Amino acid sequence: MYFVRTASERDLAKVSALLAETWHATYDMLYGIDKVNEITARWHSVPALKAKLERKDSEFVVADNGRELAGMGYVAMSKDRPKKAFLHNLYVLPRHQRQGIGRDMFAELETCFPDANAMLLEVDPRNDAAVAFYQAHGFIKVGEARHTADSVSGVPLDVYEKPLGG
Repeated sequence: MYFVRTASERDLAKVSALLAETWHATYDMLYGIDKVNEITARWHSVPALKAKLERKDSEFVVADNGRELAGMGYVAMSKDRPKKAFLHNLYVLPRHQRQGIGRDMFAELETCFPDANAMLLEVDPRNDAAVAFYQAHGFIKVGEARHTADSVSGVPLDVYEKPLGG
């Protein structure tokens, strides 16, 4: 049984490894192994994750069974869109997917910002499993964007939104 809890600094090395594994399983076929290695080294390093953990207007959770972490999620209030929370990360290790762990983490994250009136996310439209998950949890495609991070600039993304109670 996995429990969703707030991440701590002692979790970050395990979260980094979890993200590397899930990114390789999800994106090697889309971006290539070298690009995924480059991305995970930069975006999912312990220092990068620590910066997320320390951000004031955010929530960083993990799914923990006392022996291992099976998932992680991270939401922060949008800096440029008032009353919008942005789901930056929601990942579950491949061997633990389809067991309700992503659902449980998402259920926790969507309640963390009572003043937010919507949650936004961007997803690669080729990531069929993620798109299906988000649609099943009430997200609707509202637009398109291009990834602006240095290592994957120009990758097309779909923008999804879900109304919240705030």
